[in-house]
Amino acid sequence: MIDLHHHFLPGIDDGPRTFEHSMRLVRAAAANGITHMVATPHIHPGRYPNTVNSIGNAFRQFLDQLPTDEDLGVKFALAAEIRVSEDLINLASSGQLPALGHWEGDPIILLEMPHSHIPAGITNLVGWLARQNIRAMIAHPERNKEILRDLGRIKPLVDAGCLFQVTAGALVGQFGVTAQVRAKQILKQGLVTVLATDAHHIIRRPPNLAEGRKVAEEIVGESLAWQLVRDNPEKIVRERTFLP
Repeated sequence: MIDLHHHFLPGIDDGPRTFEHSMRLVRAAAANGITHMVATPHIHPGRYPNTVNSIGNAFRQFLDQLPTDEDLGVKFALAAEIRVSEDLINLASSGQLPALGHWEGDPIILLEMPHSHIPAGITNLVGWLARQNIRAMIAHPERNKEILRDLGRIKPLVDAGCLFQVTAGALVGQFGVTAQVRAKQILKQGLVTVLATDAHHIIRRPPNLAEGRKVAEEIVGESLAWQLVRDNPEKIVRERTFLP
């Protein structure tokens, strides 16, 4: 399986603090059947002021520390989880938005909304990105409070051409019953492009993609469930180089 949303780089956001904790996540992911992981540290102005350069440096330091005497069974690539902010247009204009990969020829960015609400004007922002040939994939819409209150609030994002990443942990109830119900509803409606772990911590936010896939299989069948954790992610990262 391929995990396109994972916070395994140490000391750069709210993921693991140390390289040792990072390696626990990596080994847990491998044990879960994950063979490829994309690091998606937060780019969140005012909270996690990461840049293309800072996350690139963190990624290289991570790779340099990997044990040479252990076959981890996992390969790594780098992107980011980008918060909707006033800085986003400037970042896009200056080529400072790391892409997950490509979908139908366009680069994809993993776009995070606030948990509390859907920002006013987000469909205009998504439209502007589309005119720059950048496709937005919305991270964990099932945890947004407006969508939790009313699933219909997702429709403008669908109409704007957004892709959607649902979190495996939400499907298994990790974020509560309401988020679980919403995740299953979004899945049933055929809106999910990929499942991913959004893993941060070995206990509190583990890499449980296999468990999420099993729940998805109960809802949409085995073939589509595998499409969400293997085929669609592979399509997205097909042109990317994974290390080491």
